[in-house]
Amino acid sequence: MGRKKKKPLIKEVIIEKLAAEGKAIARVDEKILFVTNVVPGDIVDVQVRSVRKKYMEGEPVHFHKYSDMRVDAFCEHFGICGGCKWQNIPYEEQLKLKQQEVLDNLTRLGHLELPEANEIIASELTKNYRNKLEFTFSAKRYLTLEELNDKSIIKTPALGFHVPRFFDKVVDLKNCYLQKEPSNAIRHCIREYVEKNEVSHFDLRNQEGFLRNLIIRTSSTGEIMVILSVFHEDVEVREALLDHVYENFPQITSLMYVVNAKANDTISDQDIIVYKERDHIFEEMEGLKFKIGPKSFYQTNSEQAYNLYLKTREFAKLTGEEVVYDLYTGTGTIANFVAKQAKKVIGVEYVPEAIEDAKVNSEINGIENTVFYAGDMKDVLNARFIEEHGQADVMIVDPPRAGMHPDVVATILNAAPKRIVYVSCNTATQARDLDLMQHAYKVTEVQAVDMFPHTHHVENIVALERK
Repeated sequence: MGRKKKKPLIKEVIIEKLAAEGKAIARVDEKILFVTNVVPGDIVDVQVRSVRKKYMEGEPVHFHKYSDMRVDAFCEHFGICGGCKWQNIPYEEQLKLKQQEVLDNLTRLGHLELPEANEIIASELTKNYRNKLEFTFSAKRYLTLEELNDKSIIKTPALGFHVPRFFDKVVDLKNCYLQKEPSNAIRHCIREYVEKNEVSHFDLRNQEGFLRNLIIRTSSTGEIMVILSVFHEDVEVREALLDHVYENFPQITSLMYVVNAKANDTISDQDIIVYKERDHIFEEMEGLKFKIGPKSFYQTNSEQAYNLYLKTREFAKLTGEEVVYDLYTGTGTIANFVAKQAKKVIGVEYVPEAIEDAKVNSEINGIENTVFYAGDMKDVLNARFIEEHGQADVMIVDPPRAGMHPDVVATILNAAPKRIVYVSCNTATQARDLDLMQHAYKVTEVQAVDMFPHTHHVENIVALERK
């Protein structure tokens, strides 16, 4: 068996521009080279990690010149944990890049004719803007190359984020700037306790150990939810740890745990058990209260979610006489937010627990013109369903990153609402779906919203009118 061909080291590469997923583009011998952790204008030596027919991928190993665009990252973990890949780009430039990505995807991938786009809505908060973070316990923390060469370094446990490209590597976080306090304080409190009491961390490769994940949710109302995920039950150890957390943070509104013995970390299919206080927290928006359970989806930037929903409602052009379908409704946030301006709102979502929360959200806000249904969108949203609930004047869709199933797109086209408002966290799949609709609908408004500063992610709203 022959040896694997060694990947090349390419010297003095000029970084030209940013591309999708936070990567940047250079060109080497007419071939595209995608590079991580660089800024347009940087001149770097690149170690190639992957070679394909039309492109290569690599990472910088030496900088000859730093770009004039570059700024200093404020987080000591920048470039390792992968959470905020654009910290080294000024926020004003981030906004320009996101706006351009939206327009490029809609025109190049969606082949759409666009009106003049509205200016992207910037996030007032560029730090501590997230209301939910999930941390991973690991039996062995990620070591840098320098640490690997230092024989005195001990492989201690970690509580933090996964390192990109390595499923079993976790960087031990000191301070994270993504979520307001007491997020860091809770994490440090747990870390100190489990190290002092030698509570085992999960070994991702060998699938053994006790502590798996820690989820912290905060809300604009000041409420806090903490969920501890363990690999197996140990009542004495678990209760001692949860008691310690609650004693140090009595302001916690919801303290929960889950025993997850599966190979993966997802807990959406697991029983999440209340240990102290409630099984939910509340968010608030424009006087409306929203119940958020452990499995509920809620936009992770609460302040920008309000701007997103304001613009969505504006694009819907509601007069109080419309039947509105809110597809992928989640906990009914958009449905309840627009209900007072509509005749009737029908929400559809595939997560049953979210639908129950949506119903509660209508009830606690005294909203009586909403109905909610759980099920797979392509199965629920059919001609019989629309006949039963009425012809849609407006459809609001806010699908996951994968976009809409072709059957859902076809059903929407058959339903032929006057207006469609498409909210998306992935403009590539949004463009693909809109391309399927453009023979029947024209784009009238485009509004990008920056929900995630210092990342390449951008939310986008497109308003469509039936031709």
